[in-house]
Amino acid sequence: MEHADAAQVAALIGALGAVLVLLPRGRALPLAGLALLGLATAGLGRSLVGDGDVDLLLTEPTGLALVGVGTAAAVLGAVPLVRYPAVVPVVLLAAAPFRIPVELGDQQAFLLVPLYLVLTASVLALGYRIMRGEHPAAPPFLLALPLAALVAFAATSFLWTWDERQGAIVLAFFVFPFVSGFGVVARAPVAAWLPRALLLTLVALGSLFAAIGLWQAETRTIFFAQDIEVANAYTTFFRVTSLFKDPSLYGRYLVVPIAVLLVALLVRRSRWVEWIALAGLVALLFWGLYYSYSQSSFVALFVVTFAVALVGAGRQLRIALLVCAVVAALAAAAVAAGAVEGRSARDVTSGRSRLVSVTLDAFETRPIAGVGVGGQPRASAEAAGRGSPSRNASHTTPLTVLAELGVVGFALYLWTLAAAGWALVLVARREPLLGAGLAAVLLVLIVHSLLYAGFFEDPLTWGVLGVAAAVLASAPAPRAVEVEADVTAPDAPQLLAH
Repeated sequence: MEHADAAQVAALIGALGAVLVLLPRGRALPLAGLALLGLATAGLGRSLVGDGDVDLLLTEPTGLALVGVGTAAAVLGAVPLVRYPAVVPVVLLAAAPFRIPVELGDQQAFLLVPLYLVLTASVLALGYRIMRGEHPAAPPFLLALPLAALVAFAATSFLWTWDERQGAIVLAFFVFPFVSGFGVVARAPVAAWLPRALLLTLVALGSLFAAIGLWQAETRTIFFAQDIEVANAYTTFFRVTSLFKDPSLYGRYLVVPIAVLLVALLVRRSRWVEWIALAGLVALLFWGLYYSYSQSSFVALFVVTFAVALVGAGRQLRIALLVCAVVAALAAAAVAAGAVEGRSARDVTSGRSRLVSVTLDAFETRPIAGVGVGGQPRASAEAAGRGSPSRNASHTTPLTVLAELGVVGFALYLWTLAAAGWALVLVARREPLLGAGLAAVLLVLIVHSLLYAGFFEDPLTWGVLGVAAAVLASAPAPRAVEVEADVTAPDAPQLLAH
């Protein structure tokens, strides 16, 4: 990777920018933080693509045209967001899943280009609103403090990472942009129609992906995923990916809308026609999910379905659900014990046990501060003494955090999860449907990340936290303050109307 020293400076600038976006209560410092995050992302991006590609982008007609079109699109996109800032969470959600193949240096990467454009437009819109004198509410410290600490520590760990290239990719294309997105969404006004708009957007996206996945299953067509296409040639079943590169990522974006539809079915007192329509949508999404053959997605679906049913059920039904869960767990353990007899743990877990082992080996290398952001696959490969870094990625977010950020970073990760859970409880007390829906989405992401990873690399995670922060930041003033104001008001001079 070129300009490694400059990349380290950019990572530190990004750490400072994240802190300024998340913590200060004023107007100038958050704007400065957003600017620093943009500068840090550009610096890390330059180190990834190299001077040659940067020169082509800034000197060749094609490169200049791309830069000009991107800039114009971001500026024009900011115009409606200035006037209607409440739609920011919805447009970001609509752009979040789409990835476009891009040549990044000597490699091809699938980048969230539409999301980056919408995010840039929303940042420009927020900056313009603040410069015109608006005072958007800052994210509450409940979420801002753990996120600021975790992001700052992760960015600082770039100084000692075992894989500078992968660390730069994680920071430049995921962490720093998503921190900006969190800061923008957390400062957006919360409209009464927001829960319905988010639900409709999620279901529309999921239905689109499911329809494409079903078409792929029927026509035996795969997009973007050559490795899956090769694997399908040697199996009796056909896995689909829809518009994604990986079936598990496709599955995640179907389980999420199923989860929010289940919440809507249980929380809302809908008419039977609406129940039939919602059940039909769930059936469509599950039909598309079936052809992903994603074990992590099905596990996440089972957990969130059980959790929603447990929360929405009465006392007797909860007891019955718990009893059924215990019986099912015991039965599954008995079946698994018979199936694994005489087989190795690596064979039974499809190689996951080996990944856990080599990830723990990487953790033991530097247990306190970790091997640095993005460094786990390479550190595990060196510890194992064989295999490429990509074949040694843990695919489990908690283990990845433990290996890359050590005990310190893992404590910050747990703090962030705990703060997110309590924040969603507070949101649910104000907006039951919205709070339950956000909690269901976050539960899906957490469970899925235990088997597939990608928790902090998924914009949905930051979107959930951003919307929760916006709701809490828009909370009305406590009633005690209003009473005190009413008591002291008669002592103030009064103006008489004539």
